[in-house]
Amino acid sequence: MEKTEKQKMLAGELYLATDEELIAERQRARRLTRIYNYTWEDEPSKRLEILAELFGATGPKIEIEPPFYCDYGSNIYAGNGLYMNFGCVILDCNRVNIGENLLCGPQVQIYTAFHPTDQ
Repeated sequence: MEKTEKQKMLAGELYLATDEELIAERQRARRLTRIYNYTWEDEPSKRLEILAELFGATGPKIEIEPPFYCDYGSNIYAGNGLYMNFGCVILDCNRVNIGENLLCGPQVQIYTAFHPTDQ
């Protein structure tokens, strides 16, 4: 049976980002990050709820300062005690495992994308 474009993406193979399933998942992430980025600083429980819905898994205590951006969100697995300062970008077209008690400065960018040049 042929792999879906999502399966190819997660396997690190060439895939079509224009696939309907992938477009829908990116739109979901855009909607959730937009909501997240417009939360107030005194809404930490709302922020945690949004991240729990967006990410593949989260620890009970994580904090990401808005603005935050990602491709899919569902491929991000964040351990307890994560703190990311303003302007974080995670391009998660593959699994991103973030351990416990990681503290990141502003403008941290994590990319799992790979663009072969010989194709």
